[in-house]
Amino acid sequence: MKLHVFHRTRYAYASPVRESFNEARLQPVTGALQTCEAFRLTIVPDCQVFHYPDYYFNSVHQFDLTSLHKELVVEAHSDVVTKDDPGITAGARSAPLGELGPLGQVERCYDFLQSSTYVESGPAIAALAQRVVGAETDCWQAAQAISAHIHNEFKYQPASTNSRTHMREVLETQTGVCQDFAHVMLGYCRSLNLPARYVSGYLYNGPADGLKGAQASHAWVEVYVPGRGWFGLDPTNGKIAAGNHVKVAVGRDYSDVPPVKGTYRGTGRRSMTVEVLVTLAEQPAAARA
Repeated sequence: MKLHVFHRTRYAYASPVRESFNEARLQPVTGALQTCEAFRLTIVPDCQVFHYPDYYFNSVHQFDLTSLHKELVVEAHSDVVTKDDPGITAGARSAPLGELGPLGQVERCYDFLQSSTYVESGPAIAALAQRVVGAETDCWQAAQAISAHIHNEFKYQPASTNSRTHMREVLETQTGVCQDFAHVMLGYCRSLNLPARYVSGYLYNGPADGLKGAQASHAWVEVYVPGRGWFGLDPTNGKIAAGNHVKVAVGRDYSDVPPVKGTYRGTGRRSMTVEVLVTLAEQPAAARA
């Protein structure tokens, strides 16, 4: 599937600000299941942009604005070719949960077994997770059970939370958005000693798909299956991540991979608007933005 992703973040300030230091994680990854064929980043006001990989090998674009400005616009266009993952099926069996061993020493799994800024693991969360997986002992099947549980039992409600909502609050209300559901799944998996990492990206919703979280930044989870590698699960939609998922970055939770983040000097009164549009690349350019 060839997709075009348009993402625009606009900050408007009540009075001019200065010394704005920013990072953007907007460039889709290139790997075995996805190729970013083109990427263009535009910053207004115009400035110099530096590009580097972060600790988790995500593409980061860093830019600073030292002059006064009342508006900041960050706009990204990406052309991405994706495909479904043939490496594992829903019915596949993998390693038993009780025999996972010290996975913290494998392929940088350590970070993805710990509590993090918005994710809690530990005995109390493990008890909740164990009730969800029941008698299931296979790690891949257990991960799918957790994803299905969140999809079936939690209510998707836009604007019910914010980017700083902790998974504990989501467990209390059982309401949230894709970011929140990913955080809950991370906590459940990590508490069962199953490495799990946060994935930020986008979701293409075809005419008949009826998927939640499309036409906005989307989030899902990748779990580490011993002997096979990392595989994606989307608890918001109760699905294995597939060719309509565009992967941008991975981290311990949202705090590692916000699309745009930064600091500045000046007024605290500002507004932010975000526009996202994911289309089939074959569509005319006029339909994209």
